[in-house]
Amino acid sequence: MTRLPVLRGKGAKVLAMAATAAILALPIAATAAPDNSAGSDSIGTSQAGSHATTPACLPEQAGFASCFAIQLNNPSDWQGQHVSPSGAPGPSSSTPPSGYGPSDLINAYNLTTSTTGGAGETVAIVDAFNDPNVASDLAVYRSTMHLTPLCGTVSGSCAGQFSVKSFGNRSSSGWGEEISLDVDMVSAICPNCNILLVEAASNSYSNLGAAVNYAKTQARTVAVSNSYGGSESSGELNYDSYYTSSTVAITASSGDGGYGVEYPAASPYVTAVGGTTLKRDTTTSQTRPGWSETAWSGAGSGCSSYETRPSDQTTVTNIPKSCGNRAVADVSADADPNTGVAVYDTFREPGWMIFGGTSVASPIISSVYALASNTSVGSVAAAAYSYRPPAGSLNDVTSGSNGSCGNDLCTATGGWDGPTGNGTPNGIGAF
Repeated sequence: MTRLPVLRGKGAKVLAMAATAAILALPIAATAAPDNSAGSDSIGTSQAGSHATTPACLPEQAGFASCFAIQLNNPSDWQGQHVSPSGAPGPSSSTPPSGYGPSDLINAYNLTTSTTGGAGETVAIVDAFNDPNVASDLAVYRSTMHLTPLCGTVSGSCAGQFSVKSFGNRSSSGWGEEISLDVDMVSAICPNCNILLVEAASNSYSNLGAAVNYAKTQARTVAVSNSYGGSESSGELNYDSYYTSSTVAITASSGDGGYGVEYPAASPYVTAVGGTTLKRDTTTSQTRPGWSETAWSGAGSGCSSYETRPSDQTTVTNIPKSCGNRAVADVSADADPNTGVAVYDTFREPGWMIFGGTSVASPIISSVYALASNTSVGSVAAAAYSYRPPAGSLNDVTSGSNGSCGNDLCTATGGWDGPTGNGTPNGIGAF
């Protein structure tokens, strides 16, 4: 795998395009066909705090999306700490991976219904390209985390269903990492849920949108998670119809580049999911016993250049008057690679790894929607996030920032702010 330094600013896109051309010019085996927009391999390293990370996907040209998974290069740099499972699913004592697992996330977000809710409901994951190892890798993750296997990943006793709809057969190691991260996070938050993985033929917005259309029309789908995006452009309005639904919650990661808006999170029809740094904290000063959260410096946020403001945001006083359009994000969850999650992936990868990025947060929130859904009447999730959640149903994140904008679009504060939205789940009441 070719790895190059990640640069920021105007020169980054030029060098990324040059590197892409060089990589695509190399001889490639017939069984490892590259995708058509440079997403076939992760590249480079960047510094998240003091620790090196590697983005799973390259920056993309207009009309194509990049996945938002970020690997923590050295697992020993992980800053988290596991909680005692206390009956909740936790890692096997014989092979405990670094990175947060189900018991940690369930504990942090007060998801007491995780082990009982979601049965019969489907969380759909939309990604690009094909991961041939996803079913066997998911089986290892669930076994290690003491989760009942899903039918479709093992033979014998199972609960729930794992299914894959592939619109193409080309593979990408970077998107393979994304796929493993996404299905593992749904398993962590809603172990009883069915998981439908929809693999788009490529990472073009038209192909990803077609995959979203397929996912949201399948029986029992209550939420569709999208952990990808790219810079805004006037053409994004042509894709909004893909992310529109009156019965299915559609979540989208806000991006990993800090202050700045990405699409499809900018769409007013999705729940835009920002990111936090989630740490174990036993100090008595914490309002949430055992945990503390700050805005993650990499979380995307800001004011859309093209999308209109959804009606629920019209009364949000923290949005600056200068922003008359859609403001990002709506809600958030853990995304910092330094406090990232354990993921199992063997497609051109070693197995256990630690991942962050708002790619972690989007499937978490989609899974919380599924936990909140009423299984007796089917899909009842709201089409877009409601800004009138019950009091106390979100953890308000009030510190940290993702850039220097001079207002709440990039600085965490009480109530709504750009990097963390209205906050992180405190149970299922807000969803």
